[in-house]
Amino acid sequence: MKISSINVYKVTLPFQFTFSHSQKDATSVDNIVVEILTYEEGLRGYGEGGPRPYVTGETQDTAVRDVKLLCLDDLFPWELHHVEQIWAFIESVTSEKSHNAALCAVEMALLDVLGKKEGRNVLYYLPVDYATDNIHYGATIPIADHDMILSMFRKMKEFDMADVRLKMGKDFQWNRRALEVLRQILGLGCDVRVDVNGDWDLTLAKQHLPLLESCGVSILEQPLPPLDRGWKDLLALAKRHNLKFMADESVCSLKDTERAISERYFDVINVRLSKCGGFFNSLRIIRRIRDAGLNYQVGCQLGESGILSAAGRALCAVSCDALYYDGSYDAFLLKENLTTEHVTFGHGGKAVPLKGPGLGVTVEPKNLNRFSNSILTVGLP
Repeated sequence: MKISSINVYKVTLPFQFTFSHSQKDATSVDNIVVEILTYEEGLRGYGEGGPRPYVTGETQDTAVRDVKLLCLDDLFPWELHHVEQIWAFIESVTSEKSHNAALCAVEMALLDVLGKKEGRNVLYYLPVDYATDNIHYGATIPIADHDMILSMFRKMKEFDMADVRLKMGKDFQWNRRALEVLRQILGLGCDVRVDVNGDWDLTLAKQHLPLLESCGVSILEQPLPPLDRGWKDLLALAKRHNLKFMADESVCSLKDTERAISERYFDVINVRLSKCGGFFNSLRIIRRIRDAGLNYQVGCQLGESGILSAAGRALCAVSCDALYYDGSYDAFLLKENLTTEHVTFGHGGKAVPLKGPGLGVTVEPKNLNRFSNSILTVGLP
């Protein structure tokens, strides 16, 4: 199979409501989509990346630039015959996290087009040692006014969600009230995680520890910025309050993983495809986490379309030992999707691996063009 050209789209996907966390008030999200065209009629592959400046330092513009550079690399498989070509290419260009969203989108598009050519789902190309058909996603609650989060908690109860991830910022009183209302509605049986996106300093984090313990929070995700000097002191205090830390922005690469393992600040690491640079790199990070005796979560980017949600579902399906699964929020969050299918979990967060060739979803060209504001085409060098 010969690749004829590659299109890179800058897309903006609108939300049904404002989703706020400590780093952003989002009514939409800016992602990139890579489209691989071949000389075979109708055969195309798609991949998506979510560049986030506060995570890997990437923007839409830098991600588009990096996709072009990746596609012009000597090992890029313009003539693609087997999956080992993809893995060899990814391994050759993997280094720092600064192009992970671009790398994720390119790798995903290559796997999608190869799967379509061979009539195989992307799962065929992934390791089966930890495969599962039993996936249960959790819910993520944004920072919002009282009425909105109250409505969301009630929906979570109706949906029988077993675990909830609550976003928090610097407003201690809002955080306290949100946790109290959550417990009132969802009860003590709900597994609660709190995600701060690195927005607290050591003083504010210390103030929250008794509250988090009293409300039965099991895991505190990224309370401090990655390079903050207060991690060691906070860890000692957190242990007294029966809290575990999850790394998110602190771990975006294998190099970051090794540092996290060495420092021993984190019990859990959030592995996200776009943040970590695609399947090859995410699975390598997960293997290292297992070897170190730590736990991990399969996470997602805020505002994934059905393309990235489908890929996330595949990563979940080969990660039966993940502590949590986050993602597949398409129908709950997006006004419209880029795919014909909404890749959304069902009652209780239950989901199953997708079927069909490639990623198992169908990209709607009209929507892709309608939500894109720029297209870059890369041809065979």
